[in-house]
Parts: sequence; structure tokens; C-alpha cells
Amino acid sequence: MNLPPTLALAIAIVAEVIATTALKQSAGFTRPLPLALSLAGYLIALFCLSLSLEKIPTGVAYAIWSGVGIVLITALAWIVHGQKLDAPAFAGMGLIMAGVLVLNLFSKSST
Repeated sequence: MNLPPTLALAIAIVAEVIATTALKQSAGFTRPLPLALSLAGYLIALFCLSLSLEKIPTGVAYAIWSGVGIVLITALAWIVHGQKLDAPAFAGMGLIMAGVLVLNLFSKSST
């Protein structure tokens, strides 16, 4: 498959976020449709992450994948599942995003 590495990484992030959100809905693997969505999402996520690793350094790709994933999953948990977030939670997510931005904008490791 010939996807640009940044697009492959973006697809990996979105697929992982969908899979993790569906995992909550699977109710401990007792609901087949959310479970199937989780398994498919994780498979797509890992496949696309592996594609992105052909051009993006492993540490950089993983930092972006996990950092953006944490923030998106937490935002969805807040919106969809009614998870309560306080000011320190928002501050922590802001720091995670700041770290991802610093890595991408200023570090020579990401080239």
C-alpha cells in the first residue's frame, strides 16, 4: 500500500480511537458488534502504524500516535460517555499536545 506516512499515521490514530471507544461499548466482550469494531479498528491501526514507520522514526510516530490518541479518546469519553474531567485533566491533555507539537515543530528527531 502506498500511503503517505503522515496519512497512514493519521488513519492509525483515528482507527485506534474508534477501536478504543467501541471497546467501552463492548461491555467486557459481551456485545459482538462493538467487539468486532474494536478488533477491526485495532488491526487497521497497527497496520497503518506499521506503514508510517517506513518513513517516520519509531519514537516520533509512537509519541504522536499515543499523545493524539490519549487526547482524542479522553475527549470522546467526555462527550460520549459523560466522563468527568477537571482542570488538571485538561491541563495534562494540554501538556501532552504541547509535547507533540514541540516534537514535530522543533525537534530534529522528527525529520
